[in-house]
Amino acid sequence: MTHGPPPAAPPGGPASGAGPYGGAGPHHGAWPNSGAGPYGAAGPYGDSGAGPSQGAGAGPAASGSGGGEDPRSGDGGGAGRSEERRGSLRKAFAGLTTRGRSFLAAGVAAAVCAYALGQEELLRVGVLLAVLPLVCVLVLHRTRHRVTGYRRLTPSRVAARTETRVHLRVDNVSRLPTGLLMLQDRVPYVLGPRPRFVLDRVEPGGRREVSYRVRSDMRGRYPLGPLQLRLTDPFGMCELTRSFSTLDTLTVVPPVEALPPVRAASATGGHGEGRQRAVALAGDDDVIPRGYRHGDDLRRVHWRSTARYGELMVRREEQPQQARCTVLLDTRRAAFTGAGPDSPFEWAVAGAASVCLHLLEHGWSVRLLTEAGATAPTAEGGGALADPSDLAGLLLDTLAVVAHSEEAGLAGAYDAQRRGGGAGHEGLLVAFLGALDEEQAATLARMRQRSGRAVAFLADAPPTPTGPAGPSGPSAEGPLRVLREAGWTALPGGPGVALPALWQEADARSARVRE
Repeated sequence: MTHGPPPAAPPGGPASGAGPYGGAGPHHGAWPNSGAGPYGAAGPYGDSGAGPSQGAGAGPAASGSGGGEDPRSGDGGGAGRSEERRGSLRKAFAGLTTRGRSFLAAGVAAAVCAYALGQEELLRVGVLLAVLPLVCVLVLHRTRHRVTGYRRLTPSRVAARTETRVHLRVDNVSRLPTGLLMLQDRVPYVLGPRPRFVLDRVEPGGRREVSYRVRSDMRGRYPLGPLQLRLTDPFGMCELTRSFSTLDTLTVVPPVEALPPVRAASATGGHGEGRQRAVALAGDDDVIPRGYRHGDDLRRVHWRSTARYGELMVRREEQPQQARCTVLLDTRRAAFTGAGPDSPFEWAVAGAASVCLHLLEHGWSVRLLTEAGATAPTAEGGGALADPSDLAGLLLDTLAVVAHSEEAGLAGAYDAQRRGGGAGHEGLLVAFLGALDEEQAATLARMRQRSGRAVAFLADAPPTPTGPAGPSGPSAEGPLRVLREAGWTALPGGPGVALPALWQEADARSARVRE
């Protein structure tokens, strides 16, 4: 099971698949026979949390797994259990419903009137009205049920504005049938209303399965749970609520757009597609040799190094070098206006996610960088042969919770680029930026000098009606001109601008510059 916080739309529509988001996590397969398995147990519930480790807990009306005294306990233990039982009984009386309280009040009033008026028949009616809710409370309090709960998310990682389905299962593992149960799962308000289900009598060893859908318009990590069960008596006089202990997390990642293949993803020279070949041999006097290994071609023996080291040395073979890209995401609060799913900042986050996944699919080594210097894991951090789908999942999880920073400039990103060494040098640099001033534009110019090619999208600078390829408006003219003079391929973007078309336009402009 996965774990998680929050924004919102009503449920509806089919549950989506995992898509490009790294799969639905460990939540596939059939229902388990115990608390373990692909469905995580919702955990034990009850006042004291007693119950077996597989997720079965004391029933809603009991705080332990059975009644009676424990002969192994001393006086102190007996006193503690007695106090616990009294507390549980007080909670049971607190569970009287409006109907139960009304019956109790009417019975007491009838008994008082009967005593004052000397009406024996009215006294019987009053006693019946007062005793009925009390008997219901005691019966419900003494009822022992053992119930397990499970929750499964399909998928557990989903794009914003896409639905996911939550499956719930309740098993009755006791020897007695349950009464009427009300099942309620707690969800953040941004995911919609709390789902409630009424479960009829569950036979011993029986199970009930229900499901509901949730959807969020905003990124985030949202906790689901704990699962709550409400047990009521047949007359509706008393209602007791018990909660399971386990939470699950729904991760809502930015929406990802499919980008078209462009020359930026097939060119060479430090920012091409896939793995390049960088020859370590630059000349007869510039050789990085290694020791001879069985099976090496004798024609590759480097005799000068062999004489120097006293053992057979061969020229190092061509080494695979992965194309590199740094994606810079500007998260400064002062650089963006507006809020919500259609704000410029959310457009920038979704654009960064789309570019990261697009380049990972084409074999690039991608590093995510913010103006504060924070970076996300890269292929180089997890090994050159790291699984791209795992890296895509890590990047999406990072972007799911990225928020505004209070940084004033982009100096942290430049320092992180310098510390990264070759990870950002002579590679592709793609930046999603907000509003810029002269100092920040100068910082970006220095970052451009450390990259082979640089593309910038200004999320808070909307394009003119002529489209992304046309001239920009007055508010965007200054920053765009400064970036272009520094060697950037800079284009205005923002909400309502299709990133695939902008991506193609950036490639076309870069091609014209190279020509």
